[in-house]
Amino acid sequence: MGRWLALDIGKKRTGIAVTDILKLIPNGLGYVETNQLLPFLQNYTSKESVEKIIIGYPKQADGSDSESMRYIQPLVGKIKKAFPSIPIDWADERYTTTIAQRSMIEGGIKKMKRREKGLADEIAAVIILRDYMEANLPPTIHN
Repeated sequence: MGRWLALDIGKKRTGIAVTDILKLIPNGLGYVETNQLLPFLQNYTSKESVEKIIIGYPKQADGSDSESMRYIQPLVGKIKKAFPSIPIDWADERYTTTIAQRSMIEGGIKKMKRREKGLADEIAAVIILRDYMEANLPPTIHN
């Protein structure tokens, strides 16, 4: 049993989020420069069991592919080749960056900290993972 790892791939940076081992809570894992994503994943998967990778699928408001798929698709191909035993799934990432920015403001994060672009990428990855978990895991029973 492994964790689920979510990626919000951007041209410059990739936000990363991961579930706990029981897949109850999504947590931010930080961000890396996108050109360092494969080495990061190799290092992380050598230490932690990853059951699935969820990748944010950038779409336009009308549902068509975003322009960013030009550079995301080849990178996903490299990830599949490097980790053939880990299934990859896509999750709609529309509006996650906007939601991340709003969450930082509502959470009281100071303006200087909000300018740290990687933070928004990490929060967007958490949102992608949370939404994916809600859609793909059975609800927990509370007494």
